[in-house]
Amino acid sequence: MNKRKLRLDKYGISNKRYKELCGFCEQYPEWLEELKSNTDTVKSAGVSGMPASSSGIADPTSALARRRAELQKRCELIEQTAIQADADLYPYIIRSVCYEEPVRYLQTIKGMACSTAAFYDMRRYFFYLLDQNKKM
Repeated sequence: MNKRKLRLDKYGISNKRYKELCGFCEQYPEWLEELKSNTDTVKSAGVSGMPASSSGIADPTSALARRRAELQKRCELIEQTAIQADADLYPYIIRSVCYEEPVRYLQTIKGMACSTAAFYDMRRYFFYLLDQNKKM
């Protein structure tokens, strides 16, 4: 898939940092799927013949809760940053940066009422805000 490369020089974001932020956003669908599907801690106990060690996870419920909290935090970071970039068009920003849907598709099929140039400006601003919010 051809992906338009954004120029983020004026925001002080290097190409490497932009790729890192893109990779972070592209994991969003996986995180949502894991949050939906990974809710059960009931699993069979592993039998190894060795006593439980302090390095192993003794409480699968707390491990699952920590994992789910981390995934929720990451998803909320992306969602809140998209809302911060533009509250009206945030679903389209998420579709573009997380699901890699092209702007033309968002305009013609999904009904986004925004010009291509304005949307790319908004996308750049989203990555600027995400860069700032991830540093905190």
